[in-house]
Amino acid sequence: MRFLRQLLLMLAMFAPSIALAQLPRQNAIQPELVLEARGVPGGEAELAILMHTTPGWHGYWLNPGDAGLPMSVEWTLPKGWSVGELRYPVPGRLLVAGIENYVYEKDYAVLTRLNIPAGTTGSQMVSAKLRYLACTDRVCVPEQADVSLSVPTGGMVTPDSRFNEWRRALPRPLASEAHFRKKGDRIEIAVPLPASVTIGQPYFFPSTDGPIDYGAEQQYRRDGDLLIASLKQRKGDPAELKGVLALGDGRGLDIHAVPGPVPDGGSAVGAIDGNAIFYAILGALVGGMLLNLMPCVFPILALKALHLARSGGDEAAARKDALAYAAGAVVGTGLLGALLLAIRAGGSAAGWAFQLQDPRTIIVLLLLAVAITLNLLRVYELPVMAGEANPRGSFGTGALAAFVATPCAGPFLGAALGTALLLPAAGSVLVFAALGLGIALPFVAVAFVPPLRNRLPSPGAWMARLQRFLAIPMAATAAGCLWLLYRLGGVPAAAAGVGAVVLLGVLLWWYGRRQHGEAGGWLVVAATLALAGTAAALVPQAQRGEAQVPLGATAWSDDALSKARASGKPVFLYFTADWCLSCKANEAAAIEREATREAFDKAGVIVMVGDWTNGDPAITRFLETRGRAGVPLYLWYEPGKEPEELPQILTPSMLATRAERAR
Repeated sequence: MRFLRQLLLMLAMFAPSIALAQLPRQNAIQPELVLEARGVPGGEAELAILMHTTPGWHGYWLNPGDAGLPMSVEWTLPKGWSVGELRYPVPGRLLVAGIENYVYEKDYAVLTRLNIPAGTTGSQMVSAKLRYLACTDRVCVPEQADVSLSVPTGGMVTPDSRFNEWRRALPRPLASEAHFRKKGDRIEIAVPLPASVTIGQPYFFPSTDGPIDYGAEQQYRRDGDLLIASLKQRKGDPAELKGVLALGDGRGLDIHAVPGPVPDGGSAVGAIDGNAIFYAILGALVGGMLLNLMPCVFPILALKALHLARSGGDEAAARKDALAYAAGAVVGTGLLGALLLAIRAGGSAAGWAFQLQDPRTIIVLLLLAVAITLNLLRVYELPVMAGEANPRGSFGTGALAAFVATPCAGPFLGAALGTALLLPAAGSVLVFAALGLGIALPFVAVAFVPPLRNRLPSPGAWMARLQRFLAIPMAATAAGCLWLLYRLGGVPAAAAGVGAVVLLGVLLWWYGRRQHGEAGGWLVVAATLALAGTAAALVPQAQRGEAQVPLGATAWSDDALSKARASGKPVFLYFTADWCLSCKANEAAAIEREATREAFDKAGVIVMVGDWTNGDPAITRFLETRGRAGVPLYLWYEPGKEPEELPQILTPSMLATRAERAR
């Protein structure tokens, strides 16, 4: 079954490429031969096959994993010359339809050495015919290219400094052999690695196909100066094991393991103990309560305040109302968490608030905000949204609070949600549900603590005035949704949003004029749902446009960050999104202030921005390396030091102080 699934996947991916290959096209991955320096007769010259990769495409490691093909090279060399083995950089993993692939998703260099015979003079031509596979997550295209390079063996050639970076990307050799043994249906490898060496999330890439199950979970533990990998065996009893052990931060070790002793016991790597789970749940609870104070949840607070006020002093009604609201919030965040886990299990890089990176979700939220605004303005009355308190309406309001709270990972939530993504599925959903409970907890307290409930004002005319006032932030929410539609889908998406708003406004105005004394409320609800569904189906999909970068800042990428840190200047890196209101509040209040800019200019601070509005997978992966599931994230890099993670609520003095310290 496994082989059949792989075969069907490869056929599905290659089918479009058959037609594509008949058309004139430029290679998605374009190779180039690069020489580090001049060749030395009787010595060696370092040579690189530099693979220029078009964004969205990927190439394969020497073992491609469950699917794919490795690169083949046919050399044409001068007489007496020879070439060494190909040395690949540490690969990455890509999961497509449950198939594990070992790939490179951006430019990479495969190194080798030219052996030049003594007595060689002048320049000699070196050529190679390359055959390789270029793929996206939907299609694969076999490509080939002829590359050549004139290698000088005399004179002076300035060494190419890029080779230093390319060599750093290669796996490092071990000082001593690793040992492996078979234990049940698993193969355990003991890798000599000092306990002082820090590791992230390790992964073993086997060089040869067969003994290791690529898709199975890999388990790791520490025993003194040994790192022990436990890998599920697939087939065969290998006499030796070769591969690369990635340490989770770009570093890798070249592994050659032979049969030998592997100790039992040790402490699990990356295991999350009970205390971590407890603190994750506690962080989600506290973070959920604090979300009630943030602007992204304020419109829902308004609706809930009206519900509680209408319950008056009726204790039973207040408690029933609060419990229904809490149930809606818990179910809402739990379902969003479960959906996030399902998307990630499918191989996509997704984080918290993933749904707000899709124009379909935004247009539904837009229509919901408009409906609530018109209800608060008394254009029509819909009890389930802002009318009399009842369990059904309270449950829906709680679920709505969970939905609109997701843009902001406020204080305590960043670490809690990051931990949730490392837990088993049941534990992850429990943390997400705790977030919903935290959102509802203040209202539960008011309902169940009589002194707090008795402080609520009595229902009266003030409620109508408050409703009209609270229509302002709801209208602002709707305007923000239109802006997000424009950012994600351009003018066509924004135009679709405006058209849907006009139709909804006319529908609700008509209903408001006729609703008293007449039936038909559920018919209007059905029409509204149909309108929302149609708008979501027709709205243009997200465009992968240029990231929004403020003046004076640069867009984040791994390469750009490495170069900025190598410059010896302090770096301030922050990740944001247009739908994250706490991000925008921090930017307005602290980052984009004149005083902050002056302090940064004097200290030569390099400001980098990662825009996560459209769910950039590279940013998602970076956030995960920091144990975060969403934005905002603020990092301060001082030369030669580990990055400092700043609080999720910034002040101008917090940034200015660090800039002055770096001068």
